[in-house]
Amino acid sequence: MTLQPIRYSMKTYSTKQIFQIALPILISVLMEQLIGMTDAAFLGRVGEVELGASALGGILYISLFMLAVGFATGAQILMGRRNGEGNYTAIGSIFYHGIVFLLLLALVITGATLMWGEGLMRLMIKSDAVAEAATTYLNWRVVGYGAAVICAMFRAFYVATTNTRTLTYNSIIMVGGNIILNYALIFGALGMPRMGIAGAAFASSLASILSVVFFIVYTLLKTDFRKYALNSFPRIRLNTLQSVLGVGVWTMIQNFLALATWFIFFLGVEHLGESELASSNVLRNISGFFFMSMAALGATASTLSSNLMGQKETSSVIPLMWRIVRLCYLVMVPFCLLVAFFPEPVIWVFTTDPALIEMSIAPLRMLIFSYLFGIPAQILLHVVSGTGNTRTSLCAELVTLVAYALYLVVVVFGFRCNLTICWASEVLYSAGLLLYCWCYLRWGNWSRRQI
Repeated sequence: MTLQPIRYSMKTYSTKQIFQIALPILISVLMEQLIGMTDAAFLGRVGEVELGASALGGILYISLFMLAVGFATGAQILMGRRNGEGNYTAIGSIFYHGIVFLLLLALVITGATLMWGEGLMRLMIKSDAVAEAATTYLNWRVVGYGAAVICAMFRAFYVATTNTRTLTYNSIIMVGGNIILNYALIFGALGMPRMGIAGAAFASSLASILSVVFFIVYTLLKTDFRKYALNSFPRIRLNTLQSVLGVGVWTMIQNFLALATWFIFFLGVEHLGESELASSNVLRNISGFFFMSMAALGATASTLSSNLMGQKETSSVIPLMWRIVRLCYLVMVPFCLLVAFFPEPVIWVFTTDPALIEMSIAPLRMLIFSYLFGIPAQILLHVVSGTGNTRTSLCAELVTLVAYALYLVVVVFGFRCNLTICWASEVLYSAGLLLYCWCYLRWGNWSRRQI
């Protein structure tokens, strides 16, 4: 049986309808977050150096991967607009142009990383042991970059066409495979070689390849690929690629800068000590669950806004936005309170070191507090992108990241403050982003944007 995307009246979306679209995305991103968490949980049992190094290597990889995600987001916005217009055959052309561009990007990034990644790590990281381990992790992780970018385009397609249930099925296979491979390759179980930190990265790369296989098979068997013109590879046209890049290049830069700034944060923390770095990696993995929840609902807000814009229902965008903000608070606040009041069991998942657990409690609570502003900030940012104004969303990100980076320089390198003060940077970032996006959506001329 061929699954059809969920279709609703474009004039409005109820909370129930939003949840039907958002829930599969939410489940998918949370399960995929388990990939990084599994790495951290297993490596926390290997050693403090490995745990900290996987943070630096992992964040640099994610920063590079977010370039692809940014482009795919631009393609998603365009595909969502065409879906709203009923111009379904144009979706396939956008999809394939995206695949071609991202594979070329993957070739460049993989080659550059393998050639210059080690030199970059040793230049920036104080500890030789951490630098060596981080390089090992990065090199094995980038092996799967090509597969990961293809997955990014498939996700963009299914989100844009609101057939988000597919993402849940994919994540189950991807995460299940990753957990098994992680255990086998890190510790040398199930007849596999003992690879340590290299095994953690290689397992994630293999999981990305497994995900690509799933998407291809599922699309052929369950999706109406003829409706979207996925049954024929189009002639690559420069103007089509330019139209995708016109939207996607800004989200590429935006996503890269956001993660690159976070990489700078971890470099600063690494200069405070290996224990501080290991603790921050624990916090990074915990925060991933909350951030990806916001991102899932943000992706829903982006694609529904794009669909509404395609139907010329611009007056419905802002009410939709606030409805999703309320839903996001409803989903996240109970979990935030649970972690804030009972942090030790959550931290223990990643480390059994009593000193690391104690060190991580106060910064974790500061991180949880930042979500008071972070929840609406991420939804509003995605709505700005969904309207096609990706250059504005980049400006919003850029302004707040400058303030974020200056704060880090002062508190880390200037005063060498403790971790709690360092992680207060998340409050500054979220509050600044929220203010900028709210002002633009309140007074900006976004409703006439054509893409």
